[in-house]
Amino acid sequence: IKEITVAARTGGGDMAANARLRKAVSDAKAANMPNDTIDRAIKRGTGELEGVNYEEITYEGYGPGGVAVMIDSVTDNRNRTVAEVRHIFGKNGGNMGASGSVSYLFDKKGYIVVDKAAKSEDELFEIVIEAGADDLRDDEDNFEVITSPENFDAVLSAVKGAGIEPQVAEVEMIAQTYVKLEGNEARQMLKLMEALEDHDDVQKVSANFDISEADIEQG
Repeated sequence: IKEITVAARTGGGDMAANARLRKAVSDAKAANMPNDTIDRAIKRGTGELEGVNYEEITYEGYGPGGVAVMIDSVTDNRNRTVAEVRHIFGKNGGNMGASGSVSYLFDKKGYIVVDKAAKSEDELFEIVIEAGADDLRDDEDNFEVITSPENFDAVLSAVKGAGIEPQVAEVEMIAQTYVKLEGNEARQMLKLMEALEDHDDVQKVSANFDISEADIEQG
């Protein structure tokens, strides 16, 4: 609900002209949220209804081993949220950083994941590059399509227009380099991620760690 309200507040209530709102409403419907709840959330965002005033805040910090962490949040009380996020960092081997302390280690990109069974690499490459994608990467069972935020909607439309339903489609912060973690540091990092992602005000967590499947299973 918070994401719908914020999307409507920042980009208006017209879904045809507001890609972020379209995505938020689509996600809400996939989670079986009633239409009247969605409509009220949109109207709160546009000011047609009274309601809680949410704001978006991005926090930055460091996890175990110096891993860079970025947290996108939506909150109605920034003092409460920053205190709780700081506590989560401290409890799990990390610490909060100042604004700008790690954001330079990430690029904001459109990210679309497609099952390899959907299209051949050559076919998919032609579809996405013509639509404005930056890159197509091979990742074991999937292809990863990377776009600029500005071209994300056009590339996603081209993928869906070719009869392909992506496994993942979102604009996110992609790390430029990764920090390899093992053993106790890896387990601590996974606990930090879980605690942050479980916080009610946190929308998304980005981090530049590289952890093996074996450590993930043990974590």
